[in-house]
Amino acid sequence: MAPAITTLAADAPELSAANTGFMLICSALVMLMTPALAFFYGGMVRVKSTLNMLMMSFISLGIVTILWVLFGFSLAFGTDVGSIIGWSSDYVGLSGIGVTELWDGYTIPVYVFAAFQLMFAILTPALISGALADRVKFTAWALFITLWVTVVYFPVAHWVWGAGGWLFEMGVIDFAGGTAVHINAGAAALGVILVIGKRVGFKKDPMRPHSLPLVMLGAGLLWFGWFGFNAGSWLGNDDGVGAVMFVNTQVATAAAMLAWLAYEKIRHGSFTTLGAASGAVAGLVAITPSGGAVSPLGAIAIGVIAGLLCAMAVGLKYKFGYDDSLDVIGVHLVGGVLGSLLVGLFATGGVQSDAKGLFYGGGLEQLGKQAVGVIAVLAYSLIASAILALLIDKTMGMRVSEDDEVSGIDQVEHAETAYDFSGAGGGASSRSTAAPAPAVTENKKVDA
Repeated sequence: MAPAITTLAADAPELSAANTGFMLICSALVMLMTPALAFFYGGMVRVKSTLNMLMMSFISLGIVTILWVLFGFSLAFGTDVGSIIGWSSDYVGLSGIGVTELWDGYTIPVYVFAAFQLMFAILTPALISGALADRVKFTAWALFITLWVTVVYFPVAHWVWGAGGWLFEMGVIDFAGGTAVHINAGAAALGVILVIGKRVGFKKDPMRPHSLPLVMLGAGLLWFGWFGFNAGSWLGNDDGVGAVMFVNTQVATAAAMLAWLAYEKIRHGSFTTLGAASGAVAGLVAITPSGGAVSPLGAIAIGVIAGLLCAMAVGLKYKFGYDDSLDVIGVHLVGGVLGSLLVGLFATGGVQSDAKGLFYGGGLEQLGKQAVGVIAVLAYSLIASAILALLIDKTMGMRVSEDDEVSGIDQVEHAETAYDFSGAGGGASSRSTAAPAPAVTENKKVDA
């Protein structure tokens, strides 16, 4: 039996119905985040790419679920092998796990822990897709997900969260995924776009979001699901740490949204809905690694810093010429780096652990550990992801043709369109008794 499974010793914890139920709810909330992300990204692209953007998230639900059951859970959370990867035969196919066997040191079943972590594994590659909008073959994307979670996500999850993982043993704090999820996905996005290049018309054509209501809906659902993502990562409700994380999640997100909007108003003269949504996500990203180590006042500071710096970072793509379609690098990579490093400044030593940051008398020790985690995950994911993208591009091709990209990837890759405009402008049954105006009606059809 794998060491991570609790034995039936007399002093072993007992299954808690309350914690088990709580974690199942949190797992469902995290699952909701992937469709929420699909709406968030789907509203940010042009009409002709909407369905492809939705599908790039949804396909992760299918692929990663199967891989997780077959071997992913074993690689990420099995018995440590060299501090780099895990492996436990009991976890292969989830076939050797008893129904009531508990996750080591906790009061929830192994099955519940596996389900909760599965939802993280699904969401992470879906985050990458926002950087690649409009131009990637769907088959190539599906293959990339398959290879990426196997080569990058499963090992990194073990480094950060697995018993024996080298970053875990070093003492790097990542409560719910600043390194393993957001830096990992953001660095991967940068690696892939450096290989596949820019969209046709980048910096020339307007590429405005086609549906800001969809963006706001997606952002709201992400915010909602993130409470399960963050508060659930303590794996129970017995000591109040999850409650602190819940409060800090709300506080930091609110602060980041306000900071982004203030920056936008000063810089561009307007408060935009896209800015509100992006600011909220930046705050959620930044508090993810840090919220279990800081106070609510620290969460406000982290939210403000993330809101301001992520708002500034989204413009870097125009300065440096990389086409990050939906600001995955500016929000998730930069937000993840900030949230992870700020643990080293704002950790109070009185929440999830006794580790203190610089501002609470802890010196630079924790900041140094956080920096090692940031650099290691960023470098590995960037390089490995670029290599995977290059291999796919050189074999089956990663991008659709230029003509297909211009005409619309939805029709080419999915044989569908997001909206049916065939009835736009009204038909014969809806016209008034006034004389028809064929030329105007025809023009409306062409414009739609």
